[in-house]
Amino acid sequence: MNEKQKETVEAAAATGVGAGVGGAGGATVGVIEVVAATGTVTGVTAGVAIGLGMLAGAAAGFFGYKVYRRLVKKKA
Repeated sequence: MNEKQKETVEAAAATGVGAGVGGAGGATVGVIEVVAATGTVTGVTAGVAIGLGMLAGAAAGFFGYKVYRRLVKKKA
């Protein structure tokens, strides 16, 4: 496995971890939203909140990894 392939695998792993964390955060927000609305919000809205949390987490994980790699490369 060459260096480019290793970097791609590391970026994918960081994105996956970010999506998992974001999904958990989105699930928390979704549940709080449903409880706060006392039944006026459907499960679809909670699903949207979970999905948006996953997207935000994946983006944060991916771009955070890219920033980390740039900082490490500058030091080397």
